[in-house]
Amino acid sequence: MHRDAIALERSVEWTRRIRESIGLNRLPKLLRRIIIGLIGGTVVLIGFALIFLPGPASVVIPIGLLILATEFAWARWLVRRGKYVLRGAKDKLRDFHSVRPS
Repeated sequence: MHRDAIALERSVEWTRRIRESIGLNRLPKLLRRIIIGLIGGTVVLIGFALIFLPGPASVVIPIGLLILATEFAWARWLVRRGKYVLRGAKDKLRDFHSVRPS
């Protein structure tokens, strides 16, 4: 199996487990998407408000995106893209600190 297919299967699996544990899998798909959209969207909006207010916006916004990623492909893409960008930034920071001027 291709590596991307395995990753996609894993991402779908954790969302399925979450939906089953809180009973969302018994709801019609449209209603489930509306509920997840409202909850995740609200958390993201609160996170954006926390950019200007005192609070952990850098934690709240990704949590909201993770909630949205349980139902929406575009949110899963944003989460994957965010992981990629953070990994690249971490590598650049590591390279920057490993090169010390003489």
